[in-house]
Amino acid sequence: MRVGPHFSEQTFDFLEELEHRNNREWFEEHKPTYELELKARMLEVIEAINVRLETFAPEHLRPAPKAMLRIYRDVRFSNDKTPYKTHLAANWPRQGLEKTGGAGFFLQVGVHGVMVAAGAWSPGSPQLRAIREYLLDHHDELRQLLAAEPVTRLAEPLDGRPLLRAPQGFPAEHPAADLLRVRSWALISRLPGDAALGDDFVDAVAERFQALAPLVDFLNVPLSTVTPLEREASAGRRNVTVGR
Repeated sequence: MRVGPHFSEQTFDFLEELEHRNNREWFEEHKPTYELELKARMLEVIEAINVRLETFAPEHLRPAPKAMLRIYRDVRFSNDKTPYKTHLAANWPRQGLEKTGGAGFFLQVGVHGVMVAAGAWSPGSPQLRAIREYLLDHHDELRQLLAAEPVTRLAEPLDGRPLLRAPQGFPAEHPAADLLRVRSWALISRLPGDAALGDDFVDAVAERFQALAPLVDFLNVPLSTVTPLEREASAGRRNVTVGR
């Protein structure tokens, strides 16, 4: 097994302390630790994951600084005004679908554990409609993907936050009725925080990404039909609702 980049005890000490001292003064005082033990290590992990993605999902390669999500929280529409996230995260959307909500891969590392995910998390209305319309004729293919041994072994069963009844405009008696009710198309695999300390951390993440790659490819077929204008219109409606 190859040795790969990983995180340190100082990484988790910082994140644990940040949960209790989530303010700008403390963060600025400890920013050198953030830069060395969190940001630099995360960028190394992302670079190593990119090498793996090149072998099974080259359309998702992304420069490490763009893949890494900011630790600064967007508090504009939140009652929680703490300025920092208490985890590290990165995502790899499909190239060309970044602005339309394409499916992709996601990694989160925090003191409460590691989350490895893939798919489309809480897609907007146009994305959901595109997926549902595609499922009318391709639900058997999706069921096979979800039942594949690597998926059932490495990921939790799909939760999907389903609707209680068929979405408007879709047949309630269709063979894909249970899938049409799904609202979130992401599969999740969870690892203990200690997994991020090991030399084989990137191996573990890449194994899960590869197992979930067929789902990502499946979802991106219908999601590629959503236009930026449709996404912006949907996002605008959600922001107005949140802001009220």
